[in-house]
Amino acid sequence: MKALYFNQHGGPERYHFGEVNDPEAGPGEALVRVHACALNRLDIWVRNGWPGLELPMPHWCGADVAGVIAALGSEVDDIQVGQRVVVDPGISTRADMFTARGLDSVSPGYHILGEQLRGGAAEYVVVPARNLLQLPDGIDFPEAAAPLLTGLTAWRMLIHQARLRAGESVLVVGAGGGVNTMAVQIAQLAGAKVYVVAGDARKVEAAKQLGADLVIDRSREDWGKALYSLTGGNGVNVVVDNVGAATLQTSLRAVSRGGRIVIVGNTSGPEVNLDLRYLFHKQISLIGSTMGSHQDFRDVTSLLWSGRLKPVIDSILPLSEGVKAYERLEEGEHFGKIVLTP
Repeated sequence: MKALYFNQHGGPERYHFGEVNDPEAGPGEALVRVHACALNRLDIWVRNGWPGLELPMPHWCGADVAGVIAALGSEVDDIQVGQRVVVDPGISTRADMFTARGLDSVSPGYHILGEQLRGGAAEYVVVPARNLLQLPDGIDFPEAAAPLLTGLTAWRMLIHQARLRAGESVLVVGAGGGVNTMAVQIAQLAGAKVYVVAGDARKVEAAKQLGADLVIDRSREDWGKALYSLTGGNGVNVVVDNVGAATLQTSLRAVSRGGRIVIVGNTSGPEVNLDLRYLFHKQISLIGSTMGSHQDFRDVTSLLWSGRLKPVIDSILPLSEGVKAYERLEEGEHFGKIVLTP
């Protein structure tokens, strides 16, 4: 089969599009023919590599997969070849004290499709059969694939970790990324007032169309000062900051007393300097989050299938143009998800 793979870690020049060995479904697994696979910033981190990440090469990423079951391994009898499905990208490899409490993504045995395991940036992918969820008729494959990992991540981050409540206010730092486009919608669905920091006029308008109540264009004004003014100096109850080093200090000033800052990423870098006086004087909770449970995945896809949450797609490209797709992702000019169709 064909895949967008790399043989060693490094920059975008490491990508190759070509033939790799066909995967085969083992016991309890399913072979899925990929019809759409969305990109995530996680893919870039995996390609770049980090100390301790050891992957069998060649490797290919891709956590968000929608397709059709092509074959089944042994010990699978509750699904059928030919079914339209999406893949829960969080794969539990063991049962432990965390999975017993429904905290699947906290478990050391929790893996992500495309990170520790070869993903969907290929014509076929093998996954545990229990990670498949039937895709309703009437929803096309790119629309189904686009919001899977980001919807799951944003749901756990806001609903379970930040414990967002109706009547509260949320600031989403950054408008165009997949998690943030879902965070805006989930916060609105939860009954919160939603502020967004956007990078330019185009993203301001896109964030407004998505349902944000107030959008600050950081290319035109200091977003920290603007938020202070808009909230009468009170700040917001919850800040979603997945940018990291470039923004976290301002987020500490933007959050209200007793407020919460939730973090699921660090696009501008992982190492930050914090003025701890803000943290204890304002009694701020700094909360980390990643992915979610298998029940979270069922909950968020139910909202997607019903239309209460909408996928946000920037562009759809063929797998053969995957290098171009990743270049667009790294440039950061996109709004919503970039999807590949093999």
